[in-house]
Amino acid sequence: MTVPLSILDLAHIGEGETARDSFDASVKMAQLAERWGYRRIWYAEHHNMPSIASSATSVLIAHVAAHTSSIRLGAGGIMLPNHSPLTIAEQFGTLATLHPGRIDLGLGRAPGSDQKTMRALRRDPSSADTFPQDVLELQAYLRGNSRIPGVDAIPGKGTDVPLYILGSSLFGAKLAAMLGLPYSFASHFAPQALEEAVALYRREYQPSEQHPEPYVIAGAGVIAADTSEEAHALFEAAKRQRVVQMVGRGRTFTDDEIDMLLDSPAGAQVLTMLRYTAVGTSDEVRDYLDRFAERAQADELIVVSSAPGRDAWLRSLELLATASGLVSA
Repeated sequence: MTVPLSILDLAHIGEGETARDSFDASVKMAQLAERWGYRRIWYAEHHNMPSIASSATSVLIAHVAAHTSSIRLGAGGIMLPNHSPLTIAEQFGTLATLHPGRIDLGLGRAPGSDQKTMRALRRDPSSADTFPQDVLELQAYLRGNSRIPGVDAIPGKGTDVPLYILGSSLFGAKLAAMLGLPYSFASHFAPQALEEAVALYRREYQPSEQHPEPYVIAGAGVIAADTSEEAHALFEAAKRQRVVQMVGRGRTFTDDEIDMLLDSPAGAQVLTMLRYTAVGTSDEVRDYLDRFAERAQADELIVVSSAPGRDAWLRSLELLATASGLVSA
């Protein structure tokens, strides 16, 4: 690979599994990823989603960090409008104090939930409007230069936890460029604006003391297997699973009905989310990601295994690491 590789762990709760099963799997994945040579693993804040266990993101990061020793861990991301900047500074300041040099903080402005869940979180619908100011307030707490006299993040003050702006639109690109922060684009599920957003970010980037140069992380799906045929069969199963989850709304379908869903406008819209997915043998996946990194003008890729089933996820990540020279065969 021409750029570093990292992992997005969706902390998936499979059918018949519990949240504890998901946490155990996240620890296993992190331990293996550390051995395989991946740079970092991020976890996303989602709420009220029966299939995702990373709602208390900082707690999960702490758990995984306690069971690993060197791999970077972080949020990809914390939905900052759900929280006060001081609370997040304290949480990630605690993590950075316990695990120095290993903690990242990616920040998004989406709710990570639906409207009802937003109300349950006590989130003001207009809270996203102050996202830029909240990022600056959070950054100041972590630097030990609070914008609110007499208020410090303890722990947190002086930890300088690295911040990343997450986005899937031009807004995040503009903000990251204006603040001189690294930018991570969610092209693994929202591919439409990737090239335009990255071009805007690089064009408008204003160097900062911490980041003299722009830095782009782009997301991509990965399904690698021992044969190309096996990988494509897994990809077909993944597409069917994704459409049933997102369009079927929990209903049970026959194979013929799933075929109809795949061919429907709603199904086609869901499948566009998988546009940037590397599928094939280890070499085919590596070569695809090299081309994708060039197209995305990415300095780093963060991959999520799109294959159905944990064994297939881990095999995909292992094959990619071997083919990319992260770990010897």
